Amino acid sequence: MQTLLDNHSEATQAALVAIAHMPTASLSVLMDEGFTRRLTDADFMRIAVLLAQKSFDEGGCPIGAVIIDNATRRILGKGHNTLVQENHPYHHGETSAIRDAGRIDFSRTTLFTSLSPCEICATLVSMRGFSRVVVGDVTNASGTEPLLQSRGVRVDILEDAQGIELYARFRAERPELDIEDWKGGGAVRC
Repeated sequence: MQTLLDNHSEATQAALVAIAHMPTASLSVLMDEGFTRRLTDADFMRIAVLLAQKSFDEGGCPIGAVIIDNATRRILGKGHNTLVQENHPYHHGETSAIRDAGRIDFSRTTLFTSLSPCEICATLVSMRGFSRVVVGDVTNASGTEPLLQSRGVRVDILEDAQGIELYARFRAERPELDIEDWKGGGAVRC
């Protein structure tokens, strides 16, 4: 089958936007194996940041995540925070990506997250056996990296300037929502 993005295609911003917004199950129509194998960690992080932007544009918390297969580099799951949009306290970027990937062996995957994971997401990541997590922003939030490492998860920091700027803007504009996302509704009322 002919795909739009093949071994000769560039990983442009437009291509990464298309990848971020297309359903995961349909990505094989958009890009072939040759293109997928050429995507870098920075490209996957940019897709996570584009998903964070999607959440922000929807009125939510700007956090996105992408899960890839370590051997093939194929995207297995992706998602963005929908705490506000779906009125659900734990639809974080990481949990949305894990839900999108489904019931797979996560020990052969890498999770790219636009922001340092909260304690619940970090616990889920270690519980599901991820081998590696790449974090795109430890400037605005951090702290669970040692927890992940103590549980055998390799943690790499690959800060993305756009993601850092987006989350800082969100925190300045919506501090109550930032607190709710990290600590729950009760913390906002304190």
